Amino acid sequence: MTEEQTADRPEFPELTEDEFVDLTAAEPEARSVQYAGQDFDVEGLVRRVRNRDIVVPQFGHNDPDIESAGFQRGFVWRKSQMDRFIESLLLGYPIPGVFFVRQSDRRYLVLDGQQRLLTLRDFYEGTHGSRVFSLANVSKRFEGLTYKSLPDDLRRTLDNAFIQATIVDTDGTPQSLEAVYQIFERLNSGGTQLTPHEIRVALYAGPLIELLERLNQDTNWRALYGGKSSRARDQELILRIIALYCGADRYASPLKKFLNDFAGMHRDATSEQVIAASKLFARANATILAGPGPQALRKGARQVNAAQAEAIYVGLMRHLAQSEITPEAAAAAIDGLKGSDDFEASTSRATANEEPMATRLRLATEAFADAA
Repeated sequence: MTEEQTADRPEFPELTEDEFVDLTAAEPEARSVQYAGQDFDVEGLVRRVRNRDIVVPQFGHNDPDIESAGFQRGFVWRKSQMDRFIESLLLGYPIPGVFFVRQSDRRYLVLDGQQRLLTLRDFYEGTHGSRVFSLANVSKRFEGLTYKSLPDDLRRTLDNAFIQATIVDTDGTPQSLEAVYQIFERLNSGGTQLTPHEIRVALYAGPLIELLERLNQDTNWRALYGGKSSRARDQELILRIIALYCGADRYASPLKKFLNDFAGMHRDATSEQVIAASKLFARANATILAGPGPQALRKGARQVNAAQAEAIYVGLMRHLAQSEITPEAAAAAIDGLKGSDDFEASTSRATANEEPMATRLRLATEAFADAA
């Protein structure tokens, strides 16, 4: 299933059906966290952002100094939103609070509030992008003002305005990061709903995510999958394949928890099993492309079916770990699989449940084991 395929859910039209199920699935275990509230004056917030005492991690970016790097995607506010936010502060209007994660080095990482903080930073510095940051989409009293040209009374109003922060503590352990994942998922109610994997890429940024992206650029994989997904769904499918190849015997729904656990356990991507799986994935790409081609990952439509694709890859990789297989034999095995009623059922309904998962992986493994 690709990003073009969405379920009839007006509240989350940008999510696929699988992503909606994953996002709304109950957690098998919920961990409590420690948090506290604190008021920050605007001038102090800007100073902390400039000094990197408050860090706005970028989506998918690996910063070795950040324990839970990469929460936020790119800056998305329009200039009119930025202007009106500054105007609200100048008028003394109440402002929504921000969420921080306090890591072991005592720095604050922005969990929610990226746009507000970067707007403040840019306004104080006087530029946004390559342009002078002067207020335009505001009432006439404030039109054309920059921070430097603010009258003293307005400057003091802005500097001394308070924004409330909720601060969550984390020690960088997988258990703590999983709790932060759950918090961020529940805060995830902005204009564009993040997918479970977009949150995962942010929280577990590091060598494993970088490895997934390198595999995502494999030319054979790109020929099989199609155009690169703007929502990282192709990268998530690779993670599903690698994680299931390495640990299908430990699989339990929900899928997001299984993938989070794998990402946390193998964040540094140094285990021999992960390295071997990545090499087998590349070999499987070449074999599938030379054999059945892109339709191996699809059910007669143009969308990739993730459940079908992951089973075929895991079954083929298991075979390749033991012996070679010709593209023709691989094509015959995949044709047989796609003609199986049991395989069809296990890749069409409740695909993240344990029984359909085990069924399709078993059938795919047997199909390639029986291939000539």
